[in-house]
Amino acid sequence: MSDQSSSSKEPKPHQDDETNRRNERPLPTDGAPQTQLQKWSCEYCTYENFPQSLKCTMCKGQKPLLNEDIFRLSPTQQLSTKKRSTVNLASGPSTRFPVDEHGDDDEEEQKWCCGGCTYLNLPEAKRCSQCNGKRREDVDLFGPSTAKGGVISQYESLSDQMNALNIRRNSVEGDPEDRFSRPPSEDGRRRNNSPTNRQAETAKECDPSGGGSGGGAKGSSSPVGTCTRSSSASGGKWFCSVCTYENWPKSIKCSMCLHPRETNSGRNSQASAKHSPEHEDNVASNIVLNNKRNQQMAREQEPANNMDVYQQERYMRQLRRQPDWQWLNACIGIAENNVGAVEAFLACGGEPSRMLTPAEVNLLNNNDIAFDVGHTLIHLAIRFHRDEMLPLLLTQISGSGPGIKRVPSYVAPDLASDIRRHFAVLLRIRKASFSCQYVNEHATFSLPADIEELPLALQEQLYEELLDRDAQKQLEIPPPALNWSLEITERLGSRLMVLWNRSAGDCLLDSAMQATWGVFDRDNTLRRALADSLHQCDHYFYPRWKENEIFQAALLHYTVSEAQLEEDWGTLLSLASQPGSSLEQLHIFALAHILRRPIIVYGVKCVKSFRGEDIGYARFEGVYLPLLWEQSFCITSPIALGYTRGHFSALVPTEPYSRIDAARDEREDITFLPLMDCELKLLPIHFLNSNEIGREESIMRQWLEVCETEGGLLVAQQKLHKRPLLVAQMLEEWLNHYRRIAISRLF
Repeated sequence: MSDQSSSSKEPKPHQDDETNRRNERPLPTDGAPQTQLQKWSCEYCTYENFPQSLKCTMCKGQKPLLNEDIFRLSPTQQLSTKKRSTVNLASGPSTRFPVDEHGDDDEEEQKWCCGGCTYLNLPEAKRCSQCNGKRREDVDLFGPSTAKGGVISQYESLSDQMNALNIRRNSVEGDPEDRFSRPPSEDGRRRNNSPTNRQAETAKECDPSGGGSGGGAKGSSSPVGTCTRSSSASGGKWFCSVCTYENWPKSIKCSMCLHPRETNSGRNSQASAKHSPEHEDNVASNIVLNNKRNQQMAREQEPANNMDVYQQERYMRQLRRQPDWQWLNACIGIAENNVGAVEAFLACGGEPSRMLTPAEVNLLNNNDIAFDVGHTLIHLAIRFHRDEMLPLLLTQISGSGPGIKRVPSYVAPDLASDIRRHFAVLLRIRKASFSCQYVNEHATFSLPADIEELPLALQEQLYEELLDRDAQKQLEIPPPALNWSLEITERLGSRLMVLWNRSAGDCLLDSAMQATWGVFDRDNTLRRALADSLHQCDHYFYPRWKENEIFQAALLHYTVSEAQLEEDWGTLLSLASQPGSSLEQLHIFALAHILRRPIIVYGVKCVKSFRGEDIGYARFEGVYLPLLWEQSFCITSPIALGYTRGHFSALVPTEPYSRIDAARDEREDITFLPLMDCELKLLPIHFLNSNEIGREESIMRQWLEVCETEGGLLVAQQKLHKRPLLVAQMLEEWLNHYRRIAISRLF
């Protein structure tokens, strides 16, 4: 038989004479030890080498590490091996080594089957060698009545179960008894990896009875016996229940998928689930997905995946010894709203512009809070919405650039919050048919005269961080809408400054709060009052608004239908209740009723495109009077707002320098606001009805304290009363910041 195989297949050109002579040798008999089970196949030239060889004898390729190759544990390869074994078993006389069905039936009958993993254990074993399950006497997988012809079907069933456990029969070494029982002459032989020899080796591996009689019984390997040697040769390694990777005994988690190691009780409870048909059908696809995921994780986290658990813990301990914990605690303090940690870092000379490094981010991410590389304390304060911490961080930046704003509410955030809470308490609802909300206390904000005591360079820095230079420039360029009269600005000392605020849909509410109390409407208190007033008093506001819309449409020579008016009215009501939404003229008219005082808007007459072309009328400039209230219920001192291309700003004066004198505390300082534009035309009054149109000047004199200058300009008087205590404290703390800077520059 061996002569026929050697004569039918010619040797390859690269094989030497010794290899040809080895192919001509007769194959060992059934009683010879099977050394082929221990030989390893080269991955490059497929030559089978002895176990002691570290390199391939033919191509000098390195010996593969079978236990660490997860792809060799793939069920698809095991499945193909099982199919080849089944063919050899069923081939009968046509195979080189026929299967001996009588083999060792007595020994198989004495073994007992585990009820959890179906492993055949030795008769003297009290517990299962694989899953440590207790022996059950009533379970007998192979009884005496088992027919000899059913050995093949039973072997296929066991092979399926072994595939579920992802154990490769060909990758394990033989018993030590087999290794020591081989004659020395067998170790000196080398066999070519021809297809004929591989088929013979496969038949020997798949023979459950040992493939022969007599001497071959000791060296035979059944499927169960192979699993036993795999368990003993692995040296205590454990298989992952997710990806089936064989891990070292000290590993707490799987090295491939990081799945935690399961206890014996957990494996016993899941043994039956692993043998389900669904699990056996999907195990190949699951392992392929796990391999792809593990490869991606290995590329992204290569340093962490290359270390075991103990080395990674040592690496983390080294990282904890190196970093500046005051800096890391400040980062965590911003995330957890702990101002003390931030102040401690700044007090020891910490820099707010310091950036997070990858090693520091690796430490901080263990606190279940996501940090990014390159972020500073200012980035973190903006990310976690710590508005009260931003002033503290911005004040530490030396030489603040033109983009940084430092308004009084930022420098003194606690006082600003107290002012907003105080304003919320001032809101009332009048018990009458016109149930609009209103404030029962008035305030007018102005810049303190103490600014003039600061050095000129510091004054310029203060105005740069406080004012909106772009809006000021747009309102003062020809045709000017603000500060166009030298008589008012220079002679009467009534120059208006444009305050910076948030550039969002809340700019109208922010500017109204700044012009009165000097803070932003961060709590949306004024917006809620605006929305509630429009909904509760829509039967009062709607007729005025409707008549004004029809009048404006008539000026443009078109008409508006009732359905369109109702749709636009519903849109205006919804905008009032949505934070961040832009507001219209109707909302300014409603704010005049809530504040119980007139509002004068100075703005551009046309909205321009980015090319500087006029694209439409603004129609915001004018006077807004609380016409729905009784005149005696309101005050005549107005507030001023500015409008520039979709943005509102607060216009505030600077109190006279003589106000510093304590003897003048009881006197009222007056700011003169023009009621005419640069073309000496009277500012329009919005939302007048048909009976009031044409009497604009007389209506202004009724609701405002109007006077005429020497140049013939009609102006309204804005009275500056004594500041509320909270506003005065906020301004004093804001000024102290610049005073400290002035002192630090002297030394």
